[in-house]
Amino acid sequence: MQRTYLAAGICGLVLSMSSGSAMAAEVVLKLQHFLPPQAMIPSAVLTPWAEKVEKESGGRIDVEIYPAMQLGGKPGDLVDQVADGVVDIVWTVTGYTPGRFPKTEVFELPFMVTTGEATSKAFQKYYEKNLKDELADFHVLAVHAHGPGLIHTIASKPVESVEAMAGLKLRGTSKVVNSMLEAMGASAVGMPVTAVPEALSKSVIDGSVAPWEVTPAIKVAELAPNHTEFSGDRGLYTAVFLFAMNKDSYEALPDDLKKVIDDNSGLPLATKFGAAMDAGDVRGRDIAVKAGNRIITLDDAETAKWRELGDKVAADWIEEMNGRGLDGSALYNDAIAFINESGQ
Repeated sequence: MQRTYLAAGICGLVLSMSSGSAMAAEVVLKLQHFLPPQAMIPSAVLTPWAEKVEKESGGRIDVEIYPAMQLGGKPGDLVDQVADGVVDIVWTVTGYTPGRFPKTEVFELPFMVTTGEATSKAFQKYYEKNLKDELADFHVLAVHAHGPGLIHTIASKPVESVEAMAGLKLRGTSKVVNSMLEAMGASAVGMPVTAVPEALSKSVIDGSVAPWEVTPAIKVAELAPNHTEFSGDRGLYTAVFLFAMNKDSYEALPDDLKKVIDDNSGLPLATKFGAAMDAGDVRGRDIAVKAGNRIITLDDAETAKWRELGDKVAADWIEEMNGRGLDGSALYNDAIAFINESGQ
């Protein structure tokens, strides 16, 4: 179904008559995302990707990047904007459209994620096997995940045990993550990551889950100075991301320009996204340490309590998928296998 947006008049592919910096380009691709340009992925991956595509096309492709939803709409609109041709390319979180991409949700389950790079490699391989039908409305450039997610809370409400979760209002990233927070005793509040600073400053929430990577962009070190990490080699959760192109925009390219896009897609690109997430985690944690924030690392015994609750969330998800006519156990086992194969 076609949808109408404020930005619906935006062209997709623009011919070489375009004015300004794109005058020499045969095509202009409009790339929209939800974060400010200085955030880790926009600055470390999306901008270099655009520059590389432009260079390797000999200037025949111009990629215009529109951060922070500058072309209109909300983060949850991005998948429809690119499917409908309102924009040519988007980078977004699949969980911003709850229930729409159920097979992607398995990577969001508790204690699946290792590192951003390893989990992104695993998710890209999982896409190749299991998601092409679910993401058939898009020309997928790459999928990826962030590194270990953790809990960040306001000064008066540190989380030192699962019992401390009772009654906390915590922002979650997706349907699955919200279910996890509820299972662990919190009240989950769904919102995009860009809404977190205002929600924290106005006491709408007591905290948020997020990886270290995004915390500088949303001022978590200032607004939520307690940070709860977990023992072991698996993080509490991850979110999964889609970097996708409008199918018609891709098909309209001549074969040699399609090759430029293809050469900058797939597993190598997913790996770059994941590696940038990991580098961002180091930077974000360092900022919190230098700010004198409290970083709580739960020991093995306490982490085991959370993992037991997480196992129940995973079992419920498998049952839900089975009820939708999908093989939940097979999807879960594939995800685990790809993560183990990708290592740390």
